[in-house]
Amino acid sequence: MAEDLDYEQAQLAYSIIERLIEHTRVVSDLVAMMAQVLDEDTTKALTQTPTWTAYLDSRRALEKTKADVERFAEILKALDADERG
Repeated sequence: MAEDLDYEQAQLAYSIIERLIEHTRVVSDLVAMMAQVLDEDTTKALTQTPTWTAYLDSRRALEKTKADVERFAEILKALDADERG
């Protein structure tokens, strides 16, 4: 796969991925902080919505993505080594 990627494009893709992951982490922290200030009834009502289920599914999917991002980083390192000769 490394030979199919242009180094500059790969760097751009990696930086975009990093920013998206960081944003997701910040949003997750915000959701957790907001959940702490809700009363028990509101929290229970919120966690029984399809939106909450989708949020949890998305978090689990992102956690699984970590290995893919690490693999992409290794490919990027290989491209960097090829670029340097």
